[in-house]
Amino acid sequence: MKITMTEIVERALTGKPCSEREFDIRLSKRARELVKEYGISYDPANPVPRDFGLANSVFKAGFQLFCELGVYCTSTNRIMSFSEEEVRYALKHAPAEVWFGEGIDRRALTPRKPEDKRPPWCFLGAAGAPVSSEQILSILVESYAKIPQANSITTPALTRVRGVRISPGTPLEILGAIETVRIAREAMRRAGRPGLPIMNLVATATTDSSLISALNSEFGARSSDGVLVGILAELKTNFALLNKAFYAKSLGFRIAGELGPVYGGYAGGAGETAIVTVAEHLMGLMVYQADWYLAFPVHAIYTANSSRELLWVRNISAQAISLNTNLLSLYLSYIAAGPMTEMALYEIAAQISSIVVSGVSIEAVGVAKARHEDRLTPIEPKFAAEVAYASTRLSLQDVNELVKQILPRYEDKLKNPPLGKKFQEICDIETGRVSREYLELVTKVKKELSDLGLPIE
Repeated sequence: MKITMTEIVERALTGKPCSEREFDIRLSKRARELVKEYGISYDPANPVPRDFGLANSVFKAGFQLFCELGVYCTSTNRIMSFSEEEVRYALKHAPAEVWFGEGIDRRALTPRKPEDKRPPWCFLGAAGAPVSSEQILSILVESYAKIPQANSITTPALTRVRGVRISPGTPLEILGAIETVRIAREAMRRAGRPGLPIMNLVATATTDSSLISALNSEFGARSSDGVLVGILAELKTNFALLNKAFYAKSLGFRIAGELGPVYGGYAGGAGETAIVTVAEHLMGLMVYQADWYLAFPVHAIYTANSSRELLWVRNISAQAISLNTNLLSLYLSYIAAGPMTEMALYEIAAQISSIVVSGVSIEAVGVAKARHEDRLTPIEPKFAAEVAYASTRLSLQDVNELVKQILPRYEDKLKNPPLGKKFQEICDIETGRVSREYLELVTKVKKELSDLGLPIE
């Protein structure tokens, strides 16, 4: 039988008491043991593996880790436990498709498999990166909506509203969250795609109160949009996150379990992080009753996921999920470099091409780690979509060879990546028109990628 949301909260209130430190140590230790038990080995020479036996082992280990450890609730310092039978039942009855959007832009998100020739779902835009004004947010979203491959939009997050810097947890955050939705809807209407869904509906909202305030149809929110509910690293939640899930679910929004295991943190090394990535998909399914999943395993030092280790983690965990479940998983790409740099384009090419052939869909793209204000343009998600479509014509082996040639072009710069230029320095602040210099750089990199074997036009 399906577990109700009421039962989820009951388990958070009555589960086995445990200190957070004890839970973290137990997770790290068990993940290391499972890597050895299942013979999971990271191969730096092949960042895009084609070993389905290995992928299946990663899934089995992740399943076992989740069922043995459960989920830690930091609000109660208790463990929420789930049986193998409950998890298998939930996997069997997980939705095989979820519809987003309205009118002619209404589409179904469906599962993909490794080397799938169908285009991935393209969730395009800012990946929640910060922008300094309502005007820049509006121009960016309008430009994202004009990308032909866009199935949904990921908006920026406002750092100021009406010229005043937003402080988290204040009424300004509520106002900023409302304005994000309102401005994005109007921008998509101007682009001629009013029915496009916003799958990170309220990027500006960090608190449960601001998210709940903005999930109002009067401001432009629609139940055919997506709401992200985060998983705390690793395998943790709290009542603020459960509040978001409960409220969004009650209104019929499409909830995503948002998971970002940290390589080099409690998740451990590459094999362990891949296992935890699978386990956190299962947490999203069981705790948030997610309709879809947004995964972004990230490097503890680089705070991006385009390093050699993270490419392997992303690709093998994506294959594990796509081969063993029908969970609707998208992988988010955070790149280290900023806009109008060759490094940014090569990072995008490596991440997007490999994750597409590994059998999932994409969110693109978090430029400059999505941390630096106004360091993004419409070019990066457009380029990512073109790479994604081109990659469907390649095999895992093809993309492995491609990525092995791309990595030397940027991996030595990950510790100190170039930040490039700001939106205002690249794009016309009134029209959003991109500079000729940047367009010429993109053309140059596309030619180089084509010569390396990516059939991009």
